[in-house]
Amino acid sequence: MNNARRKRLTEISEQLDTLKEELQGILDEEQEAFDNMPESLQYGEKGERIEEIISTLEDSISSIEDGITNILEATES
Repeated sequence: MNNARRKRLTEISEQLDTLKEELQGILDEEQEAFDNMPESLQYGEKGERIEEIISTLEDSISSIEDGITNILEATES
């Protein structure tokens, strides 16, 4: 891989890291909203929906982390 492509991949991994941090912030806000709900609402439809959102965000963050790792491994070759 030439230096120009390696540099572009590094920039993309940095952009992905920024997006991951933004998603983490939203995840933290959703978790806080859930934690501050009365227990009766946590087990209701709204609470279940927030839990689904939290799970989806966690999966998305994990996928981005995997992508970053893969990109950085590619730049090492």
